[in-house]
Amino acid sequence: MLNKNQFFVLAGTCFLLLIPLIGMQFTNEVNWSVFDFILMGALLLGLGFTSEFIFRKITHKTYKLGLIVLLVIVFLLIWVELAVGLFNSPFAGS
Repeated sequence: MLNKNQFFVLAGTCFLLLIPLIGMQFTNEVNWSVFDFILMGALLLGLGFTSEFIFRKITHKTYKLGLIVLLVIVFLLIWVELAVGLFNSPFAGS
């Protein structure tokens, strides 16, 4: 059973994934495949549920802040690499 915070993570992920879905209806510049939605959904859910776990289990404020900052940096680096291939890794398909 999901608690209140986990429900908000799930609802927030669905809401964020609606943005490109709606954008695809109005312009050809937004062109996501099903795989893109699955991958971004997994990244957002991973970020959200891991953040919720850190907020729930870690009591020391400095460790909590450091872990959340590290988690967001890793998320942003993966997102940028998948979006534009900034580092030219095979991970992004370049």
